[in-house]
Amino acid sequence: NLESKIFLDIGSGSGLMSLAARKMGARVISFDYDEDSVTCTNNLREKFYPKDPEWEVYSGSVLDPAFMDKFEHIDIIYSWGVIHHTGNMWAAITNIIKLAKKNNSDIVLAIYNDQGWISEYWLFIKKSYNKNPFLKILIVIFHMPYLYFARILYRTITGRFKLKRGMLCWFDMLDWLGGFPFEVATPVKVISHFENNNYITRYTNLCRNRHGCNEFVFSKKTDNNNEKLGHNQDESL
Repeated sequence: NLESKIFLDIGSGSGLMSLAARKMGARVISFDYDEDSVTCTNNLREKFYPKDPEWEVYSGSVLDPAFMDKFEHIDIIYSWGVIHHTGNMWAAITNIIKLAKKNNSDIVLAIYNDQGWISEYWLFIKKSYNKNPFLKILIVIFHMPYLYFARILYRTITGRFKLKRGMLCWFDMLDWLGGFPFEVATPVKVISHFENNNYITRYTNLCRNRHGCNEFVFSKKTDNNNEKLGHNQDESL
């Protein structure tokens, strides 16, 4: 139940999570840097909540301090799998922290897990993919057994093809190979950064050594919550 809460969706993409927050009763503010995503979010709003004054959609960047300063009294700042694609992840995090500090908000983030040399490999692949069309073709062919055929086999075995949702395997592969900018961080680095800025870690769901996003919820320290609340948190970080 998000009644009476203001939910800021940073990098709204399709608008699906904004829609979920609105259905849970929140007043929603969505924005994205990509104009197609802004259009998609607007279309979703008009389909389910036409002319709704409680759901605003903007075009803007989390890296723009002047744009971010427009938002006040936010209760939940949500940026799921977004800021590692901005090209300057830590600057984006700084702008989010500044916004939350004014409003005592909860910050909800998902950030690519740092797997060391594996992450370096994917960074090289993504840069090469976007460099020229010839490299793009070679990279797609080389990775198809793992990123395409293996996923089709897995979805067939598990029955996921019966679910009419999500990306097709082909576009999922292209999305991953071409997804650049691309940044990663260890849980320790993310948590330390927020706790050094007077936040507590309320929740984590971590990848350990696997591929994927580490999930975090942070809150500003107050007299009532100055102990770390690490639900599902690995204390051996």
